[in-house]
Amino acid sequence: MNPFYQKEEELLLEELETIQNEIVLYNDDVNTFDHVINTLVKVCNHDPLQAEQCAMIVHYNGKCTVKTGAIEELKDKCIALLDAGLSATIE
Repeated sequence: MNPFYQKEEELLLEELETIQNEIVLYNDDVNTFDHVINTLVKVCNHDPLQAEQCAMIVHYNGKCTVKTGAIEELKDKCIALLDAGLSATIE
């Protein structure tokens, strides 16, 4: 077997093993932009500009992926978003 193809197969297998999940934040008519932005900064470690952009995307599109990673990394963050009154799921 060609070593190049073997290495490529190994990389593809590694990608499959590290399946990325995502926290999706949904729009609501309750929370203010400031609350959403501050919560994303605190919980998801966004910088203020990134958090503001996510808030705008949620407002205009109805939802936005705000964090990606392994499910174990995302559970506590999603719970913190929910505890802050935001609508979020892990997908």
